[in-house]
Amino acid sequence: MTSRERILLALNHEEADRVPIHDSPWGHTVNRWRKEGLPEGESPDSFFGYEMAGQGADCSLQLPYQVIEEAETYRIYKNAEGATRKDFKDHESTPECLDFTIKDRETWEEYKPRMAWNDSRVDWEGGLAANKATREKGLFVTYNAAFGYDKMQGFVGSQRLLEAIALDPAWVKDMFDTAVDLLLTAAEEMMSRGFKFDGAFVFDDMGYRNGTLFSPEDYRVVEFPSQKRMCDFFKSRNMPVILHSCGCVREIVPMLIEAGFTCLQPLEVKSGMDLVELKKNFGDELAFMGGIDVRAMADPDPSVIESEIETKIPVAKEGGGYIYHSDHSVPSNVSFQQYCRVIELVGKYGAY
Repeated sequence: MTSRERILLALNHEEADRVPIHDSPWGHTVNRWRKEGLPEGESPDSFFGYEMAGQGADCSLQLPYQVIEEAETYRIYKNAEGATRKDFKDHESTPECLDFTIKDRETWEEYKPRMAWNDSRVDWEGGLAANKATREKGLFVTYNAAFGYDKMQGFVGSQRLLEAIALDPAWVKDMFDTAVDLLLTAAEEMMSRGFKFDGAFVFDDMGYRNGTLFSPEDYRVVEFPSQKRMCDFFKSRNMPVILHSCGCVREIVPMLIEAGFTCLQPLEVKSGMDLVELKKNFGDELAFMGGIDVRAMADPDPSVIESEIETKIPVAKEGGGYIYHSDHSVPSNVSFQQYCRVIELVGKYGAY
């Protein structure tokens, strides 16, 4: 059975030979694993048998990248969205956002035309070759893109965007609609010119530790319409849609189902996203990917991670509808040996 076949069965709530496997270790984690046994020149994807591969387009403002300051432990730069960010070299973290080019509706209108489609947004030669190669391996190949709150906070900043959701929702809707317009145009162009995708994997972080970043009522107004339009587009082309949304989004799961999402990932345990509870309440309508606590992976007591997997995967896999993934990204406090044990346990408890 190919990875493509296995994942499609899971997303269609059917049982395969075992649960599919995919994950996302941090770069610092991979560096540690290379010192502990991961063969040089081999990626975690091939070593552990990850079953998905993703491609997408450059859906940025396409502003020039500019290094502002370079130091031993960090780099400050301005990215393609016009955001000034600080990346740390000596430890893993999300970039620190320092400033933004787009600060209000007026500057958004000035830069909005840069969100129009053009051919330079895709590496046609290299991308098509990579697409063909991954499909020949039998991997489940996805069209990947960020959108909605997750994307636009990178343009204007989280605080500014949250204030606008409350005070100027029409502006927020315009930004979200514009981002989805480009996302869908890029997907249509890529597919019409030879790219073949099995599904879509889209990213929109809408939660934090204790709940959604904005109310369910605000979600319905500013996020739901463009999300449904996006899901309708992909599903009309027989492409299931996997949504990545960090944090606690439990309260809006019924609306995510209504919007048309096929699968929800990554189910952060520390944010209260309980895989077993979600499967019980929504497993007939929504597939799940993730929910295995990375803190348990790092625990020095090996029984902790076995208990985590033993109590979750047999429930989640019943009747299909589950893909293994960590509950976020695998951090560097998880050793190579510990992670090998994780994959061993997923194989043991994920077999049908």
